[in-house]
Amino acid sequence: MRTFLAHVELANPITTAAGCASSGRELAQFFDLHRLGALTTRSITMAPRAGRPTPRMAETPSGMLNAVGLQGPGIDAFLERELPWLAQRGVKTIVSIGGGTVAEYSELARRLADAPGVTALEVNLSCPNMEDRGRVFAREGSAAAEVIASVRSIMRYDVPVIAKLAPDVADIVSVARACVDAGADALSMINNPLGMAIDTEALRPSLAAVTGGLSGPAILPLAVRCVWQVHAALPGVPLIGVGGVMSGKDAFQLVLAGACVVGVGTALFHDPYACLRIERELEDLLRARGFHRLADAVGLAHRPPGSAPRHLLVDTEDSTP
Repeated sequence: MRTFLAHVELANPITTAAGCASSGRELAQFFDLHRLGALTTRSITMAPRAGRPTPRMAETPSGMLNAVGLQGPGIDAFLERELPWLAQRGVKTIVSIGGGTVAEYSELARRLADAPGVTALEVNLSCPNMEDRGRVFAREGSAAAEVIASVRSIMRYDVPVIAKLAPDVADIVSVARACVDAGADALSMINNPLGMAIDTEALRPSLAAVTGGLSGPAILPLAVRCVWQVHAALPGVPLIGVGGVMSGKDAFQLVLAGACVVGVGTALFHDPYACLRIERELEDLLRARGFHRLADAVGLAHRPPGSAPRHLLVDTEDSTP
């Protein structure tokens, strides 16, 4: 089940999705965090943020909407309390960062460059660009590339830089290619697409912010489509598949589409053991289908019909010399 995120080896492909496990303390009450492939933190910002006004979460028929707004204590508190707690326990940690300007992303990278315990850096590009009329960085390849190039120039060479992409774009492949050309070592997709719900009793939007990110089973087909398209265009780039993963079968879809790592998010809100369950279910699926290793299933759905992976397990009782 081991996999590689750029040059970093993970014991298994399951990680938490940014924003769904804070910085690990809550999940640590239920199981040893070493059982995760990696833990992805919430998106860390320069200054403390209280987040959006309430109500900022609402259930939908196949998931939920959220407009939390990157709530968190800021980089100083993260470096003082949260990252050392993870580092002391040897947890592989993907630190997510978010900013409103290229300078903010650069400063966050600078503060994290020499911090012990950073396994990889995930750049949350779904933040409004405060210097460009609030346009989201992830929606324009040039804006996303500028952030990635700045972060990559500052971050240590041994720490992979991951660009997290949004599906609300005309051509996700062009944005992905721009990020890779700018120095991204891996890509994570997808961040939540925008959605909206209206409370028919109150006759008002369900969220105080009106719109919010849609997550849960409803977006799995969107995530699979994005991973498929980007893997087809950039087959050598490691991909983290995120969005709507509730079971090992869901994770398997993303792996077959081209993801070598799978993020689990909304499922954790009702099942803190979801990551462990999904990892076990995925392993069982791989074994049942004769795979010797996870790597042989990555992107397999792109191969011509009838072709087999390289290292299928063989039943020696039925095989011939």
